[in-house]
This record gives sequence, structure tokens and C-alpha cells, in this order.
Amino acid sequence: MDNNSGDEHIFETVGKCRIKVHNGQVVEIGEPRIKDCPLAKRFEIPVDEISKKAIKKTIEQRIRSFGMCTARRKVISDREFFGFAPAELLACGLRSGMFDAAICNCDGAGTLIITNPAMVLGISGLLSGLISTSPIPEVIDRIEQYGGVVFDRVGASLDPLGATIVAQKMGFSRIAIPVSDPDIAENIRTYYPGAFIFGVHMSGIAEEDAQRMVGVSDLVTGCASKTIRSIAGKKALLQVGAVIPIFALTPLGKELIMKRVLEADEKFFLKPTTFPVVCDNQPEPLL
Repeated sequence: MDNNSGDEHIFETVGKCRIKVHNGQVVEIGEPRIKDCPLAKRFEIPVDEISKKAIKKTIEQRIRSFGMCTARRKVISDREFFGFAPAELLACGLRSGMFDAAICNCDGAGTLIITNPAMVLGISGLLSGLISTSPIPEVIDRIEQYGGVVFDRVGASLDPLGATIVAQKMGFSRIAIPVSDPDIAENIRTYYPGAFIFGVHMSGIAEEDAQRMVGVSDLVTGCASKTIRSIAGKKALLQVGAVIPIFALTPLGKELIMKRVLEADEKFFLKPTTFPVVCDNQPEPLL
């Protein structure tokens, strides 16, 4: 598959820049819009100063270490990178029984229906902002071997709503869906009012779209978004983190965060306050 001329994967990553990987090689890196991110400094290959060179280095490390965008792609992991990041929270929801399925995207396979928490961590733990991908048969076979369902085996399309429809037909009723597009989020909420919607990859989102995402999401990540931090902060029932905040916007969102608190080894200090809680150490600039 690595020699297939149709093998192409495009995603957004640290710095809010677009990356293109072709045949296992980073062939294109967009201009970073974010110049500094505290979270990126905690990567396996730290990005201390956001530049095309540093971004290329960390993406190449992901390709080497877990086969991202190649036939060697690992899909199972028990490694947790960030305590309250979307992958860790979704895995917690599956472990606790709060969800019976999660809808996630994977390079080389497209949109998936996942019931295994270790697959959520293995696929989503280091993948961000997948925009398009092409099918890699070895990756698709591996996902199915571990119980995942690939929505589109032929085209590896990204279709969270379509996968949610399939999951419902399969008998799943407590479904969690990470979403970055307000149109998709609103459609899912309309057709499946009980779905758990997690707004992700919000950096650079326009104010109107931020309002819409906050209006239908249970959880939303602040990323490097000035608008989400402001709008979600005013509505939030609970906030975890201040550098890259996660906002619980509904009782279900709050419940998931508290389930994660209960299973985590860290110590926590909780107190009533007003939101958003901010800190000096955050991405620069906010978009």
C-alpha cells in the first residue's frame, strides 16, 4: 500500500497547520497559525517552538513510532497522553459503560464505530484534525480484527452522521461522537437527541459557528479558540484545565468529566468559581 500513488492523508495538527502525508512521507506542511502551544511542548517529540521544521519532526516520529498513515498503523494502545483529552475521556466513557460506542476517525480507514477503549486510545491518542484519508487494507483489517467497524471500507470517507446511523441500526444507543463541524453536530443532535456530542479541533472557529457548537455539544475543547473559550466559558457547568480547557456544557458532559476524575490517579482541588478560568500559559495567539 505504501507504493500506491493514491495513498494520501491530510490533517491539521499543532500550530493549526495543514499536513499532507503521501506514501508514508510528509510531503506538505502549511504555514503554522499558532506560534506557541504549551501542550505541544509535552509531545513525545516536544515542539518547543512551532515551526515547519519542528512540526515535520514530530509527525515523522509518529509515522516511525506507531505507523501513522501507513500499513504499519497501530490501532490498540493503553497509553494515555493527556489526562482529560478527548481520546482519554471517550475511552473512560466506554470503560464506565456511559457509552456503548464511540464514533472516531482514523487515517487509512475513515470513520469508525468503536467499542474498545484501547482502540480509541490507539487511534485517537496522537491523531488530530483528520481532513481526508485513503483506504489502507492492512489498517482496515487490523481495526476489524479488534472489533472495530469501518463505515466505508472502499473509500475511507469521513462521515460521523452516517456512522452514527449505522451504529443505531446495530443496536447501540449510548453513542459518543467527536465533531468539529457545526452542521454535522446539529444534524446529529436533530436525528439523535440522546447522542453525546464532543466539540473538538475548535481553533480558528468563527464566532457564529462557535455559538452553534456550544449550543449542541455536551463537551467542547477550548483548543486555541478565543471564541469557544468565551462562549463556552459563560455556559459551562464545569471546566477542567486552563491551558487547553475542556468545558462541560450539559449534565452528561459534567458526568463524564467526573467519571474521569474518579478513575484517575492524580489529586484534584475542586471549588465553586466563575468561568472561564484562565491562565497566562496558553497557546499564542488565540484564533
